[in-house]
Amino acid sequence: MSLLRKIQSLPLISKFMLNHYAPYRGAGIEVDEMDLANYHIRVKMPLTRKNRNVVGVHFGGSLYSMVDPFYMLLLMHHLGPKYIVWDRAASIQFLAPGRGTVYADIRIDAEEVQTIIELAANHAPVYRNYSLNIVDESGVRIAEVQKTVYIRRKHAKATGLFKKFQQDRS
Repeated sequence: MSLLRKIQSLPLISKFMLNHYAPYRGAGIEVDEMDLANYHIRVKMPLTRKNRNVVGVHFGGSLYSMVDPFYMLLLMHHLGPKYIVWDRAASIQFLAPGRGTVYADIRIDAEEVQTIIELAANHAPVYRNYSLNIVDESGVRIAEVQKTVYIRRKHAKATGLFKKFQQDRS
């Protein structure tokens, strides 16, 4: 693992990088808590002039953006570099207008990671579906997001002697 990748895997550094990511800064999105050891990330977004739509409530694209990468990031962290993890599909259902600060808790658990490891052991694609709510300060559901994540265990790369053997056969 490269030094940069090791540094990026530290929760404090990851949180700093995400909070300074230009699209997140522009929309006012902030990673509030990043507890990778306990499979949890909490994000928040206050209503500002930069993320307000034409009727004065949270812009739907910003609501989705605030939760977009986090299942993928949690799974990449816990599965490690031997797995490909990619967002496959998503949908969002708007339930109520967001008029203040909104929050989302992204969670998985150790059993989910173990299930994925077992399902991906034969290198076949695994699709996992996740659902989360975006809520306001009083707990009112503003939106529900559905995510489908693609996961596959990578095939081992050919190394030294095996590469030479393959070249000799050609």
